[in-house]
Parts: sequence; structure tokens; C-alpha cells
Amino acid sequence: MADAARPDGKLVDNIVLFTHALRKAGVRVGTAQVQNALQAVIATGFTRRADFYHALRATLICRQKHLETFHQVFTLFWRDPEFLDRLLQTMLPLMQVAAPPPPKPDAAQRRAAQALWDAAPAKSDPPMREELDMDMRFSWSENEVLRAQDFEQMTAAELVQAEQAICQMTLPAPPVRSRRFVARPTGSRPDLRRMMRRAVRRQGEIDRLALKAPLPRPPDLVAICDISGSMTVYARMMMHFLHALTWSPNKNWGKVHGFTFGTRLTNISRGLAQRDIDAALEVLGRDAPDWQGGTRIGDALRAFNRDWSRRVLGRGAVVLLITDGLERGDINTLRAEAERLSLSCRRLIWLNPLLRWDRFEPKAEGIRTLLPLVDSFHACHSLDSLAGIAAALQGGSEKQRLLAAC
Repeated sequence: MADAARPDGKLVDNIVLFTHALRKAGVRVGTAQVQNALQAVIATGFTRRADFYHALRATLICRQKHLETFHQVFTLFWRDPEFLDRLLQTMLPLMQVAAPPPPKPDAAQRRAAQALWDAAPAKSDPPMREELDMDMRFSWSENEVLRAQDFEQMTAAELVQAEQAICQMTLPAPPVRSRRFVARPTGSRPDLRRMMRRAVRRQGEIDRLALKAPLPRPPDLVAICDISGSMTVYARMMMHFLHALTWSPNKNWGKVHGFTFGTRLTNISRGLAQRDIDAALEVLGRDAPDWQGGTRIGDALRAFNRDWSRRVLGRGAVVLLITDGLERGDINTLRAEAERLSLSCRRLIWLNPLLRWDRFEPKAEGIRTLLPLVDSFHACHSLDSLAGIAAALQGGSEKQRLLAAC
């Protein structure tokens, strides 16, 4: 351990290279954190792998959303023999040996492997690149491919681009009638008060008919988002989407209320009120302790109906229920609470990332229970699907097709 603490120690160089890989994977690591990591490793020792893992994670990771990325990068960097082979092949091209293709990694492993591959030392004399002219008239642009790509399959750089695109999205909302009236020449009701005030000034003579019409107002929006383990990536993107709706300059929506649930219900409206998206996500991660947990949709809806329904649905709000419908609790509770929620709101819209599959069928019992109780049913797995949610406000959805498949 004393050798690792010296400036010429290999472990110090490896830890610094490991922090570079974390930065490539989208994790913000500062110089002070690297120094703290080195001091923590010196203090805890290098006798147990678990102590080394938790010492680096405690000093280098500040946000909960980066835990999975850290785990994948740590696994690939300190143990993955395939990455070591690729690194050796890069440094010694004459020793390349044909090998069978490795199994296709998942999205998190792909982002970590890409970060480690970018962190590998480059060749001093790169080979000359050949110029190739291609006809791009019938090819897809990078923006179009990104808009149709699943969030789960995106790399760290692509997720950053998707988050920036979501921050610029707007969701139009048709205005609703309020109880307030304003003077309108083409109104539907006579404005008796204004007519009487005018008659007083004219010695009781009524010379014209004053009309008034209801004042339209933007509807309120309530989002109830599932943050269980199966919804991790999609829930994070939906947090960006809700923050964009909250701070939209067009003011299409009135008040935007946000709730998350995994094993419990959490009100995240205070976090969405933060102007800066990074500060908002930090508050959300601190307020919601059940990220990547289980799924209890029925219990969460019961807590919402009991504690928050009258507060946030009093003016006829539109509700976005964001979940995959994989219920782990009582189905009867889910049916009763979902029915009560549908009767309390103006419109209940269900966003389900499982709808990305063309041959998706509602076979899970939770999905079959929720489907007849919602007004529309839409996907939320890509940028195009989020942009298409506006069709839900006009009444179009996949609900009729799925009901026929039940």
C-alpha cells in the first residue's frame, strides 16, 4: 500500500485514468474528489476489493443517477479482460489475434465501455484516412436517428443531446373554461353589472346590450412518475420533460405538479420549481429515496387520492401516469384507486415505455387493469414519442387497439 501512495505508484496512475473514464461516461469528477479518493484508498487499504470499490464510490460519486454508471465503469476498468485485450491490441497491433465476437452488452455497459475506449492512449502516428464520397440523399441525418432511438439504448453522449432537446420541447394544451367572465362583444351572456353602471351615468337609460364570455385559462398538469428499477432511464428523461413544461416560456400549462413513486409516493413539485435543471435533479434525488426500488402502483395511487387529490385536482387538471404497469401489489387496490383517479381529473393519460414494441400486447395483469380506466395510452421511450404526446390531448391513442387485444 505504501508503493501505491508514492507518485510513481501504478495504482495512483490507474485511479487517475479511472477518473478520466468516469468523465468520458458523463460523471462529473473534480480534482479535489480525485485527491480525496487517493487519501481514502490509503486510509482503507487495498486488501479487500469491496473496501476499494466503496472508497472510490463514496469520494467520486455525488449523485444517485451516476451510481449505475460508476458500477459499470468500475467493473470494466478493474476486471474486464475484454477491455484489456482491446487495449493491448491498440498498443501492439502486430499481436492481434482473431477472436469470436463478444456478446452484445446492455446500454449501461455500452456507455461504460465507450468511455473506457475513449480513455485508452491514442497512437503516436495514426494512419492516413482515406477520403470517401457518399451520396447522402437517401440517408438518415444524425438528428433523425437520435429522435427515433430508444433512451435505454443511447450512449452517455447521446443522452446528453437528448436531454438538451427535451429542454426545448413544448407540449401544447387546449385552454379550458374558467368561472371568470370578461367583456366580449360576441359573448353569450348579458353583463348586467356593466349595463347598470352605464345606465346610472345616463339617467337610467339602457342604450346597448353588454355581453360577457368565460375567460379561458391554461389547464393544470399533474404527473405521477414511476421511478422503480425497470423505469430508471425513462424516469430520468421524464424529469427533464416535466422541468421543461414547468419553465416553458409559452405558459401552455397553469400549475405543474410532480409526484414520483416506487415503494412510496413523493411530492417533487418543490424540486421542479428550481430554475436550474442540475439543482432541480439534485433536489429530486434527495427528496425521493426509493429510486430503483420496487413497484407498488396501487398503494401510490391510494396515497395520492387520500393526501393530494383535492389539493391539485380541484381545478380539473390533466394527469400523466408514467409507468410500465408492472404491479407488484394488490390488483384490487390498483383497480379501485385508478378508477377514483380517473373520475377526479379532467383527463387521465398513461405513458408507457413498453409501447415501443410493435407487437406489444397487454398480458400483464396490472396493464390489463389500468387500460380500461385511462383516456389514452402512449409511448414515452424516445424524443419522437414525447413530441407525439400532444396527440393525446386531441383524443388519439393506442387504447382501442389494445382493448381489442385483451
